[in-house]
Amino acid sequence: MKHSTKTFKTHTNVESESNSLSIKQQLVHLVLICLLILAGNGLFANNLQISNVVLTGQNTTDHYSLVNFDISWDNSWRVSTTQANWDAAWVFVKYRVKTQTYWHHATLHYVNGSGSGDGHTEPANSDINSANDNNSGGAYGVFIRHNYSMTQGSVNYAGVKLRWDYGVDGLADGDLVEICVLGIEMVYVPQGSFYVGSGGSEINHFYAYPTSTKAYSIYSESSITVGTTNGNLYYSNSNGDGGDQAGPIPYNFPKGYNAFYCMKYEITQDQYTSFLNKLTVTQDSYRFPNENGYLRHAIAGSPGSRTTTKPYVACNYLSWEDIGAYLDWAALRPMTELEYEKVCRGNPSPVANEYAWGNTTITQATGISNDGATNETASNSGANCVCAQGNGGIQGPVRVGCFGQGVNTRTGVGASYYGIMELSGNLGECVVTVGGTNGRAFTGENGNGELDYGGDANVSNWPSGGVGIRGGDWHNSSDHLRVSDRSEANDGAVGVVRDAVFGGRGCRVAP
Repeated sequence: MKHSTKTFKTHTNVESESNSLSIKQQLVHLVLICLLILAGNGLFANNLQISNVVLTGQNTTDHYSLVNFDISWDNSWRVSTTQANWDAAWVFVKYRVKTQTYWHHATLHYVNGSGSGDGHTEPANSDINSANDNNSGGAYGVFIRHNYSMTQGSVNYAGVKLRWDYGVDGLADGDLVEICVLGIEMVYVPQGSFYVGSGGSEINHFYAYPTSTKAYSIYSESSITVGTTNGNLYYSNSNGDGGDQAGPIPYNFPKGYNAFYCMKYEITQDQYTSFLNKLTVTQDSYRFPNENGYLRHAIAGSPGSRTTTKPYVACNYLSWEDIGAYLDWAALRPMTELEYEKVCRGNPSPVANEYAWGNTTITQATGISNDGATNETASNSGANCVCAQGNGGIQGPVRVGCFGQGVNTRTGVGASYYGIMELSGNLGECVVTVGGTNGRAFTGENGNGELDYGGDANVSNWPSGGVGIRGGDWHNSSDHLRVSDRSEANDGAVGVVRDAVFGGRGCRVAP
């Protein structure tokens, strides 16, 4: 069995063929994205599809065109009670000038973020929200969601139109280009107070000093004092990977109180393959894991033509550098470990030693049915995670959203309070730590869609180190799947080492 140089701790967009036409000729480019994913409140598999992509309505005075497409997905939701949240598609556009090999991130128009007056067209029953990403009327993507309350259902939005300000991107009216529209399913996490630490016995867990069984309440984005004064946030460092027990955690460090979006699933092999195929040969050489055939990693091929035989399986063998590059390219950002506990637990009082589904009930997957297929699932009934609890188990990550077939409960499917999947088990969640000065310097800037020459993220204040792992994985024992376990919260090896248990997902500040 082959794995990376980091030993395991015992506790341890797809796009179709395209045509090349000038912007003035209104390029037609069909993009089909079939990502098998699971909704949070319906808890059945669903497919996100983007199709019928075409450019229309060119304005040669203001130098923009409209990117038209249809988008649909199943088992979506928007609720106004209890969790008071919804799912949404984060949609962004990439383009390539035909005389170049490099794909760039398209600048979409922004006025007020609500879809009113920003040049975008919202189909019936939908909202389009964007952010002023470059502070001069430009957005790096949009969220598309319901505009009415629904418990669960399928959506099909035909005739979406996004205004692409190609002149801002330095293009001339007659340039020959290719475009690609991509989507990632996200979940809205509302503003509100929550607890870190469960009051349990997790390694290096957060607590309100001096009582290690008392969870700490986060009730604003204000700076947090860390230390041994009554009421302060504190944690142990029993194994050396908990952190420096210092602070403060600055005001600008994302703590999870303010509203944000979180990826519903870990980065899949399909998503990472699509990312690789948009890079230069040099960038690909730094970002390609080259672990095909080991522990369910199946990305192979040559630069620009990467493929995978397990597109729906979470992508392992990713270092922090790989994850950061993907998130920057997708105009998302890393998640912090405080946000990790928020997306798992929500605002209810914590349960001691709980998993992401809100209790201590756990059923390990012992085998796989329909290996690699769109309906891959655990072979044993009732499984809600993959980990190394007891004997047996699966050697590698599984398809995102594969648990709880036909079961409509959080425990049955392993869903977080807000409907986010696989936060306990599968792959370790790479997060920004509060346990070191490098991590605490993170200020939450979103990615800009572009990478540097070597394929690295180039966003200011994104930590080159200062990261760790939360949530456990397929190889580690079930103890490490607990929400408040911090046994690897400040693990320096995550930064540069690719490991069969490392994966990740991203967030974005809510518009």
